[in-house]
Amino acid sequence: GVGNSRSRNKHSMIFSTQSTHKLLAGLSQASQILVQDAEGDQIDRWMFNEAFLMHTSTSPQYAIIASCDVAAAMMEAPGGTVLVEESLAEALDFRRAMRKVDAEYGDDWFFQVWGPDELAEEGIGSREDWMLRPNDHWHGFGALAENFNMLDPIKATIVTPGLDVDGEFGETGIPAAIVTKYLAEHGIIVEKTGLYSFFIMFTIGITKGRWNSMVTELQQFKDDYDNNQPLWRVLPEFVAQHPMYERVGLRDLCQQIHSVYRANDIARLTTEMYLSSMEPAMKPSDAFAKLAHRKIDRVPVDELEGRVTSILLTPYPPGIPLLIPGERFNRTIVNYLKFAREFNERFPGFHTDIHGLVGETINGRIEYFVDCVRD
Repeated sequence: GVGNSRSRNKHSMIFSTQSTHKLLAGLSQASQILVQDAEGDQIDRWMFNEAFLMHTSTSPQYAIIASCDVAAAMMEAPGGTVLVEESLAEALDFRRAMRKVDAEYGDDWFFQVWGPDELAEEGIGSREDWMLRPNDHWHGFGALAENFNMLDPIKATIVTPGLDVDGEFGETGIPAAIVTKYLAEHGIIVEKTGLYSFFIMFTIGITKGRWNSMVTELQQFKDDYDNNQPLWRVLPEFVAQHPMYERVGLRDLCQQIHSVYRANDIARLTTEMYLSSMEPAMKPSDAFAKLAHRKIDRVPVDELEGRVTSILLTPYPPGIPLLIPGERFNRTIVNYLKFAREFNERFPGFHTDIHGLVGETINGRIEYFVDCVRD
């Protein structure tokens, strides 16, 4: 963050792209490029516009452009400053409320909000409170560079029991996918869900009434979990789509999925596959050209090792591309895809979403394939 306490760079301009539609009054796809001039240098607007026009349409959507103007006007001081401070204040109040509820349960479990161990008792505190300092245990990232990373307070990650910051599984656990389905049936939609965490963002306009509903529903989930309520009672819409879960208890289902995650050490597997050696076999453009010209094979998961992908393979979570066209499948990645296949078959409705993985029903069973460059 560049704030009033930081001076401009002497020689380097700062460019930042902002997804205006995520936090401000921008329509979907609205985005802006923010520029801060250096002390001794200013942007050449003509050159910038010439480069910018290479990437824009000659038939733009003017409603999107107008929404960017509205968003910029909303952020003008003093009103814009107040709006931002209010969203920060609500986010901090939510974090404090979650810690208060957790303290009331004592040694019993409750959901945690990922963040620093210490919070300001009131107000929004200071920017330094949110720095990820080297080797602080709360963030789990180890020896980070000093003053390089900072957590945005309005981005709240709710952590469910079952997996700690060191990647170790507990005896019991509550996969986040079950919690977010529960919240959805109670009117709260969560967009980003991980294995044992889900993400909410305190955008402008979020009030205490709205986040207090979240806290209440999380407490209700705890009660239903502790009492092992049947799914037909707590997730009726989900059970209507997947009757096989009708008589399963909420705690029992959580433990079944947690046991599979733990047995396969899925947190470590997902980390290792991103760190595994990626072998480029051809240029991405050449590999995608093979797809465009149908010079590909639709290869079963069991036969993928050593094959060259023609598509972008992106598991969700975490939603980060794993392979790009032209890279070769290794054993670690294939093992993950095998896990996803078995998990999806065992737990319908909680499937692992992988962009690029083709599912086809063969003899009443879903088989998975990936489009690879023809040998």
